[in-house]
Amino acid sequence: MEPTELQGFPAASALRAIFRLRIDSKILRSRVSFATMNKKTGWALGVGVIVVAIVLALVLSPRVQFTVGGALVNLGYRMQDRFSAFDFVHDESITPEEIWDELVRQNELAAGVRNLFPRTVRHPVVAILACMDARIDTSELVGDTRRYYYIVRTAGSVLSPAEQEMLELAVLNGVEVIVLTTHTDCAAEAAAADPDAREKFPALISLMDERERRIEEFMARPTIRAAIAAGKLEIKRARIDTDTDKLVVESAPTHSP
Repeated sequence: MEPTELQGFPAASALRAIFRLRIDSKILRSRVSFATMNKKTGWALGVGVIVVAIVLALVLSPRVQFTVGGALVNLGYRMQDRFSAFDFVHDESITPEEIWDELVRQNELAAGVRNLFPRTVRHPVVAILACMDARIDTSELVGDTRRYYYIVRTAGSVLSPAEQEMLELAVLNGVEVIVLTTHTDCAAEAAAADPDAREKFPALISLMDERERRIEEFMARPTIRAAIAAGKLEIKRARIDTDTDKLVVESAPTHSP
């Protein structure tokens, strides 16, 4: 029986109130459900907008693509760094033969991947002289895995005449920036400062004693002087923080006069 038919009964008002309460309750539930649906839709739209923005940034912005690629490379470094055993099995007990076998396996895997996904050939525009210390990763040093860099690795970052000629040839081939580096906690520098080590490693110490003179020789080469004077070459000296690969420039860069 509808409430409109209860006008003559004492309980009519109560029944009408109950009926309206049921209707109001349904309306309230509908409004709450609608608000919840709007909230979820809003979140979904927000996430969608963010995803679209990221995709567009990756497609349209080389800088964003480069940064994301670097982050993925760094993630790969972090994933591999935690494995201390060279072949994932042996610790200090590993033999030279086992080390070589593992190196060959790793090379075969890397070469197979490179065969499937060839790297782009670049013409180097930067040459870096760095110590042979394994803690210095030149890709992390420059934050770049592209092949725009000639890398010269020597003990103690010493420029022998052969390395000088290689860098001069690199300049003739288009290199525009040369970075001459040393680094913190360098074993060669420590040896040069240790009387006992100086006696034990005379050839190395001789090179370390000549390091500054060799740089002066290189800077005085006619090809290098002419390139600097023409504004086609900059030579910078920097010290690498071995723990972070941070480059700290030690002197003002050379530039066109």
